Amino acid sequence: MNGSEWVVEAYGCDPARLGDVHALERLFDALVQELALNPVGDALWHRFPMPGGVTGMLMLAESHLTVHTFPEHASLCMNLFCCTPKGDWSFSKRLGELVGAREVSVRRLDRIYVSEDGRLETEDGRRPDLQRLPSPFSSLPS
Repeated sequence: MNGSEWVVEAYGCDPARLGDVHALERLFDALVQELALNPVGDALWHRFPMPGGVTGMLMLAESHLTVHTFPEHASLCMNLFCCTPKGDWSFSKRLGELVGAREVSVRRLDRIYVSEDGRLETEDGRRPDLQRLPSPFSSLPS
């Protein structure tokens, strides 16, 4: 079974919205509704002293959604991990609408789970050798 993880950076955001918990709640609500996610409780929020931003976390039946904002840099970092298959979300469009982002970087990582016998299983049932799998971070600069 595979899951997906999205690592997102957004730049050129509206600093006022990045420091506004209510604006970020609307962002989480949009993701939850539009991807049919299943929260297991309320989101937790921490507002840092000015000029700092906000950190938010929402536990999901699928895994988690987090955001860290940096109003002083007009940017945010977001992570969404779903252990069940989900379609892509329009991160660039929606972050533009919800927090004023002008530039968005999205990396999607396919997460492959280890089966009980310690071997990996892909969606088509193949079980590749663990030593032969490329790292999902192999394309990232070191």
